[in-house]
Amino acid sequence: MAHKGSSINKTRGVLYQLARFLGDFSAVSSGSPAKIARRVGRRAVGRAVGRGMRKLFR
Repeated sequence: MAHKGSSINKTRGVLYQLARFLGDFSAVSSGSPAKIARRVGRRAVGRAVGRGMRKLFR
């Protein structure tokens, strides 16, 4: 039973990675430097917050 859940989690992870990639692609393909900068900034902030939360809840 746990194996099936693992498969679902892997699929979910792949879908989230695909969504992130498509968001990046969309920002770059728009050609707008403002959209690209906003995307890069938000991803950087998200990573920093994620690291902080990881340290907080260890």
